[in-house]
Amino acid sequence: MPEPVRQETHTIAVLVDNEPGVLARVIGLFSGRGYNIESLTVAETDPEGKVSRITIVTTGTPMIIEQIKAQLGRLVPVHTVSDLTVDGPSVTREMALVKVAGTGEKRVEALRIADIFRARVVDSTNESFVFEIVGQTSKLNAFIGLMQPLGLVDLARTGVVAISRGAQGL
Repeated sequence: MPEPVRQETHTIAVLVDNEPGVLARVIGLFSGRGYNIESLTVAETDPEGKVSRITIVTTGTPMIIEQIKAQLGRLVPVHTVSDLTVDGPSVTREMALVKVAGTGEKRVEALRIADIFRARVVDSTNESFVFEIVGQTSKLNAFIGLMQPLGLVDLARTGVVAISRGAQGL
């Protein structure tokens, strides 16, 4: 029986012109070919040059990842495509706002866990907290998992942002 082809998760950074329709074209590339986007963040990084950075976390076989990078590179408004997963060391972070409702022991436990994870309380009422937590996706997932039985009622995540380490830019 043949071995299943392994799926890999890659973080890809793309510098593009900041103009209408660019994000739709990038998304269209993924949806038109059935590629999955696990996380997507976009922000202008050079207002004078009108350049934005798109950070995409996607999963696929090594061949699919190579196809994605090649097809992204062929889009007209794309300046640079960098696979931060293979191009060298990088720093990745995600931020989440986590709302937990509860009283008594559950409230105390939520605060104790938040302290361990270095989550900050950014809003508080007599019945709830909103925590801000920043870190790698695995850290956020662990925190969210621990908050579920304590009264997790709402969640907002930014998606992954990433940048290569060292002196060189994208």
